Amino acid sequence: VMNEAADEIATGAQVVDLLVSMCRSALESPRKVVIFEPYPSVVDPNDPQMLAFNPRKKNYERVMKALDSITSIREMTQAPYLEIKKQMDKQDPLAHPLLQWYKTDSHEMIIIKQLKFMHTPHQFLLLSSPPAKESNFRTAKNLYGSTFAFHGSHIENWHSILRNGLVVASNTRLQLHGAMFGSGIYLSPLSSISFGYSGMNKKQQKVSAKDEPASGSKGSNTSQTQKKGQQSQFLQSRNLKCIALCEVITSSDLHKHGEIWVVPNTDHVCTRFFFVYEDGQVGDTSINTQEPSIHKEILRVIGNQTATG
Repeated sequence: VMNEAADEIATGAQVVDLLVSMCRSALESPRKVVIFEPYPSVVDPNDPQMLAFNPRKKNYERVMKALDSITSIREMTQAPYLEIKKQMDKQDPLAHPLLQWYKTDSHEMIIIKQLKFMHTPHQFLLLSSPPAKESNFRTAKNLYGSTFAFHGSHIENWHSILRNGLVVASNTRLQLHGAMFGSGIYLSPLSSISFGYSGMNKKQQKVSAKDEPASGSKGSNTSQTQKKGQQSQFLQSRNLKCIALCEVITSSDLHKHGEIWVVPNTDHVCTRFFFVYEDGQVGDTSINTQEPSIHKEILRVIGNQTATG
């Protein structure tokens, strides 16, 4: 179905470690009361009638304590999660239940390494958006068509974005930047603009590098990843940058202000790809999703599931 783009279904260690890292970033943020959503809902292993983590009685410090236990054990061993359950239970009885919540609450993703122009081996294809949102999106797509654009955001925001989808933050507590072109989800066909919003400054960005081998091929980034080890690499990093490639409905509701696009209708934007850059990795600023070769490559990788409706 996915045009042979999948290396593995991302329910394993690499993706869960990434989700844990995103959760930690949200919890460490001074904005955690606003952005740490959803808050975990985890049954108490000692009392099935009670919630150890309750969204109505939030205890951020206790969640962080359980995360610390997960992180310390994951950094000490490369064993699969189920094999280290006993270690987690011994260190913190809520660590493994919290880990299971992450695995079941997250939308399934597929690890891919085929969009070479993104210059990172850490590429993920989201299988779908929430069912209701996906249904509304497909209905609109059949009427108006769609295209692709980037969305950049700081690592602390992705805990919520990957579970709740992109939302209109304009004029809400979630808003970090101005809304010069009105209320809506802000996107851009240019990677350089969205990289800026991810926290990757211009010195970290790669100027046009079309002749260079892509990260994830036989380049230095791959060897660095191998040295780190595949399973706990994201837990070892405190400098993750994230950018999404979204599918956007091309109706009259899509307001284009030069290279800044604004979509007021949340049902008209679905996150399709997710790219992670760690510790010194840089993204190519020259990517434009409207270039025929780039658009063709996106469609090739995404396959018929979302690209052709």
